[in-house]
Amino acid sequence: MVTTTWHDLLAWRSQQQQQAPEIDCQELDWLLREVAGVRVERQRWAAADDHLDLRCPLSAIADLWQKRIQHRCPVQYLAGHTPWRDLELQVSPAVLIPRPETELIIDLAIAWAQVDPERQTGYWADLGTGSGAIAIALALALPQITVLAVDASAEALAIAQRNAARYDLGEDRIRWYHGSWFEPLSAYRGQLQAIVSNPPYIPTHEWQQLEPEVRDHEPRLALESGPEGLNALKALAQTAPDYLRLPGLWLCEHMAGQGSTVAALLATIPGYAEIHSHGDLAGRDRFVSATWSA
Repeated sequence: MVTTTWHDLLAWRSQQQQQAPEIDCQELDWLLREVAGVRVERQRWAAADDHLDLRCPLSAIADLWQKRIQHRCPVQYLAGHTPWRDLELQVSPAVLIPRPETELIIDLAIAWAQVDPERQTGYWADLGTGSGAIAIALALALPQITVLAVDASAEALAIAQRNAARYDLGEDRIRWYHGSWFEPLSAYRGQLQAIVSNPPYIPTHEWQQLEPEVRDHEPRLALESGPEGLNALKALAQTAPDYLRLPGLWLCEHMAGQGSTVAALLATIPGYAEIHSHGDLAGRDRFVSATWSA
């Protein structure tokens, strides 16, 4: 532990902020909270000379902040973890940083499952699991299912497994598979109760124009998906019928503005029914769901 005063901490914080006024000061406060263990908002009730204990020296936070400024590295990667729903997840540049909007995909999946107890059992697949966020949240919310978590990155799978271990989710609850989409799941043809995925969906030309925090640090494999951003979504829509049982859920996140296109794609494949577009918290189309009923 390192001891300082609120006066010295706030003076240091002001100095750091002046180096990068274009970056939201809440990011620095997030680093202080997650790495040093200090909540800056508490200074409202403290005297300037009150002492507080830090988990690390301010110089260590300053080094991280310089990486944020100079290399545009996301603070989640600098801290090595991030909150998501009610989870705390390890992250690194090997995995996409879970976004708040993706949290709603869990609520949509739970709502579908609650229609019938039978839906709350069996094998559910999380394709492109990344940090394991979706797989872990589903396993915790639906204790009778087994999640098959797939990722093309072995490094991502290793991080996801460590995240699952933190919540005591062993192989009986989540099974891990290294490969591309359905490739490692051939033994589960016709057996999946649900397929839930946040696949890559950014068109190539838009990926090239993304802010450096995303383009230069997050894995391209988890972001970019061909000229229209639809390569992965098309593959998931076209191959899922071979794996879903009746009735089975197809639920994917997509880029805002792609909802009608994804829904139309599903409508061209015989067997999909109850095709619905769902918005995120900002009201933008963000998810499409369908029930396999062939």
